[in-house]
Amino acid sequence: MITTALTDLWYGFGVALEPHNLMWCFVGVLVGNMVGVLPGMGPLATISILLPLTFGMKPVGAILMLGGVMYGAQYGGAICSILLNLPCHPPHAVTCLDGFPMTSKAVAASRSASRCLPRSSAPPGASPK
Repeated sequence: MITTALTDLWYGFGVALEPHNLMWCFVGVLVGNMVGVLPGMGPLATISILLPLTFGMKPVGAILMLGGVMYGAQYGGAICSILLNLPCHPPHAVTCLDGFPMTSKAVAASRSASRCLPRSSAPPGASPK
């Protein structure tokens, strides 16, 4: 039972890490970043607008691209709320409260880096104290 699950998991990672599938994921992150920076464009609106792009694609590439769009739009919205004090969607309103004052203190680069990395791998001093 567990060996079947691990074999299927290994196969799934093999499919997801194929070069053409990774390319679609990176394209999604790039496009998501560009659209996510726009004020008022959250990740769900970005995916809704870009969904028709995936209709002619293979399913694995399309799902990976939409996942990349989601991640890229979230990070793009964090950039907008930290540097410009404009929340792109409601969860980034809290980011404006501590991110923008850090921008005026010239520590915005470390705050932006901590938004794109998991908390366990954020650079030291990136988390607000």
